[in-house]
Amino acid sequence: MAGRLPPPARHRGARVSAEVDEGPSRIHCRLDELLGERGMTVTRLAELVGVSVVNLSVLKNDRARAIRFSTLTAICEALDCQVGDLLVTLKP
Repeated sequence: MAGRLPPPARHRGARVSAEVDEGPSRIHCRLDELLGERGMTVTRLAELVGVSVVNLSVLKNDRARAIRFSTLTAICEALDCQVGDLLVTLKP
């Protein structure tokens, strides 16, 4: 069959499965509260951490699906807090 391309190569160990929608997360980000307590804006935190205001807003509004440890560490250092001060589990 001329003109047909082979299937795309897969990375070793790649899974082929549909993403499961788990619904809303029970993890709440207290970024808004911590910023208020420190009199800091999202814009200033973005400058200190080196991420975009949009990405911090996604986190602040509990819409983030993941966060890099390096970003989490930088946020905690800038806010002088621990991870548990920033991220809390909501009760069902």
